Amino acid sequence: MRIAMLSYHTCPLATLGGKDTGGMNVYVRDLTRELGRRGFAVDVFTRSQDEHQPHVKEDLGYGNRVIHVPAGPERPLPKEILYQHVPEFVGGIREYARANNRRYDLLHAHYWLSGVAARSLSTAWHTPFALMFHTLGMMKNRIAQNDTEREGELRVRVETELMGQADRLVVATPAEVAQLNWLYQADVTRAVTIPPGVDTAVFFPRPMDEAKTRLEVDPDKILLLFVGRIEPLKGLETLLRAVAILRERGVCQCEQLCLAIIGGDPQDTAAHLNEEMARIKALREELALGELVTFLGKQDQDTLPDYYAAADAVIMPSHYESFGMVALEAMACGTPVIASEVGGLAFLVRDGATGYHVPDRDPAALADRICAILTDPLLRARLGGQAAEYAQRYTWQLIADKMVAMYEGMVNGNGIAANGRAPAGGR
Repeated sequence: MRIAMLSYHTCPLATLGGKDTGGMNVYVRDLTRELGRRGFAVDVFTRSQDEHQPHVKEDLGYGNRVIHVPAGPERPLPKEILYQHVPEFVGGIREYARANNRRYDLLHAHYWLSGVAARSLSTAWHTPFALMFHTLGMMKNRIAQNDTEREGELRVRVETELMGQADRLVVATPAEVAQLNWLYQADVTRAVTIPPGVDTAVFFPRPMDEAKTRLEVDPDKILLLFVGRIEPLKGLETLLRAVAILRERGVCQCEQLCLAIIGGDPQDTAAHLNEEMARIKALREELALGELVTFLGKQDQDTLPDYYAAADAVIMPSHYESFGMVALEAMACGTPVIASEVGGLAFLVRDGATGYHVPDRDPAALADRICAILTDPLLRARLGGQAAEYAQRYTWQLIADKMVAMYEGMVNGNGIAANGRAPAGGR
């Protein structure tokens, strides 16, 4: 089976922690690798953002390729501009397929912009397409606190259209099925719940002291860790205020406490910092947390297991997460996770078993749970051990089994062609 994987706005090979790089990049990369191990031929198409980089890379192995398609200026562009260049992206994919005599059995698109491209290609090639949104515009609007955080009408309208046009909607949790039904009135019979996976050959428990030595972290430091994009919905303000509460209480050996934030680029000048990074750095100074909070910027995925293992807890104070890849990676490394009880995190993190849930935007409750873990080594060890065991349910081998079953159903036409197209298995 040959699959065209579409990741229009962000490349699966990009360094994590940037403005548009995160769990989706990891998902596309690791799913493609696992499919490659099984003998599937996968071409991942993404928009070229650097004219000096090769347009075709084979970094994912197993003969699978990442193809950077020029569509508009070859530099990062705002998402509202990217929509205008989707037709060029589609044309570039069709030309690549023609020139290389590629015929695809199905398309798997990621994010709504890729869904727009998949819709056009599906019509041109008479090929079914699956779509995973990863985040939903209407959910982001529900937690937005001002107009700058709101998604535009275009995204919501197009998402609604695509929900009625894709052959399959891949969702991470039952919560997302409910959101499709409740917010978009979508036909949820198209939805298939398949969570993301974790590479347990990379993310596994390792001794904390050894991880700290490799990272050159003081072995006596109590390390809290945040990993993610620096944007309002990630809830960093709540985390900083929780750390300030811990310091004010004078407990938990706070003289040794350190919060490490992975994501963004703290080395940018004030003029080039994104608005949220500038706001969070200003809040750090306002709360006098300069000694406690360290910004580490973007980090290569290969270094993350040591950071997870070195941390006493990973904190995810998000206002919205469709799943929470960071939480799954941390748990696989044997590190407890304290997370807002929102979206996918409410399903992934098991309260009192693999970490804790806290109410959204509640610094005091977050501080209480952090303190519980930091003052009770036996509790931390128990939560961490159970977290690593629970993460074994999400290995990519198990997740890919479900994905392949869905693919085979689409290609064989087992009641999948909801839009009336002929199945593509005989092409």
